[in-house]
Amino acid sequence: MNILIAEDDAVSRRLLEATLTKWGHQVTATPNGDRAWELLQQPGSPLLLVLDWLMPGLDGLELCRRARQLPSHRHAYILLLTSRQSREDLITGLEAGADDYLVKPFDHGELRARLQVGVRVLHLQSTLADRVRELEEAAASVRTLQGLLPICSYCKKIRDDGNYWHRVETYIANHAKVRFSHGICPDCHQRLKAETDPKAA
Repeated sequence: MNILIAEDDAVSRRLLEATLTKWGHQVTATPNGDRAWELLQQPGSPLLLVLDWLMPGLDGLELCRRARQLPSHRHAYILLLTSRQSREDLITGLEAGADDYLVKPFDHGELRARLQVGVRVLHLQSTLADRVRELEEAAASVRTLQGLLPICSYCKKIRDDGNYWHRVETYIANHAKVRFSHGICPDCHQRLKAETDPKAA
């Protein structure tokens, strides 16, 4: 998973980068919110963000708010890191757009568990988006029959817009994704049997 870190403390930033890389993630580490914001506006930027709250320039809260305004990052997963731990601070962070909140100094096991939640959420969102796209493509490819169809009262052929007459199955096959298999219904079977064998009537 591609992860963007925004942390102004050099030691904490290097430790986070080394730890997340060790866990198999691809990490982009930035020293402040301004640089992180520049990267977020680039195509293909990470969707899992680990942001320090207190940074020079753009802080973590403002970065959360701005990220949520980007169409590409409305559904990003944002983990906010901070030494603030009051209930009011937690609420403020979540209201700014963070999905999760981790108080410094944090346990690495807890950090890993919370990141795994973020990875699962992003994978689920990606899978759902793929399914929605497939359904939209399928719906767009379906051709439907609408309106009044002129049909012959005797032979049941259908007249098209060019005033040509077609067998029902031919017309429907040309206007909808339908294939036909032919058979004989019980009534027709009895009628044909009576026509070919008068004794059966």
